[in-house]
Amino acid sequence: MDGSISVFSLIWILIIVALLVPVFQRRMLQGRRLQSIRNLEKRRGSRVITMIHREEIMNFLGIPFRRYIDIEDSEQVLRAIRLTPDEMPLDIILHTPGGLVLASEQIACAIKRHPGKVTVFIPHYAMSGGTLVSLAADEIVMDPDAVLGPVDPQMGTPSGGFYPAVSILKALEQPNPNREDQTLILGDVARKAVQQVYSAVLCLIKDTMPEEEARNVAQALSDGRWTHDYPINADQARELGLPVTHDMPAEVYQLMDLYPQSGMRRPSVEYIPGPYVPPVRRPPNGRQE
Repeated sequence: MDGSISVFSLIWILIIVALLVPVFQRRMLQGRRLQSIRNLEKRRGSRVITMIHREEIMNFLGIPFRRYIDIEDSEQVLRAIRLTPDEMPLDIILHTPGGLVLASEQIACAIKRHPGKVTVFIPHYAMSGGTLVSLAADEIVMDPDAVLGPVDPQMGTPSGGFYPAVSILKALEQPNPNREDQTLILGDVARKAVQQVYSAVLCLIKDTMPEEEARNVAQALSDGRWTHDYPINADQARELGLPVTHDMPAEVYQLMDLYPQSGMRRPSVEYIPGPYVPPVRRPPNGRQE
């Protein structure tokens, strides 16, 4: 009996440990993130705000889900900006596939109103709503391989999918006497969505470039000339007139390492972490150059 009780107790201890270890690991990782943010703030004299969306694990069930810009994000960013003195610069680290237009526009407008300098750092990508947020910054710092994306609105369909608003309008240009009222209503909403996004982009950039150039940029990003996932690299963004530079602090890359992807699947990319020293070249006679 005593032996069975001991085994039973051991099983429960193992279960409790298995549940508590991930909690401690998350707390330790969160502490390292906050320390990394604090170090970057001290070096730049700024308020650092991160908006990093990766595939994450939902509690202990291990169910992966993808994050995107939502209302909760906008509430937190707006609160952080309110807590920042007017003269203090803002450094925003963005890594996102996009999200809700409403939330993205709220964040962008709050950034635009901040009197201090606002710098957006994009180490990998800031698509769709992330690009909308970036347009409000005074400086966009992109890794040489990082990308932005078009901001043309995507419309939900009755079947549960999404279609580009501009493509819906193109389809409505084709004569079809058998169209349902639902399709016509969707087209009307799509037309309004395109105009609203165009106006939002123009409002964000009109003070940073000539009016005609600003209208061209707003048109290019919102009129659907590219697919929604089209990558706009740093050179293209600069050609559009956006204030893009490449002065990425090393701390930004280090901070990104503290937001790991889900560990539930086998990694498809592996390498030995850390920089390598270039190999020493040796001439044919065996002497070191």
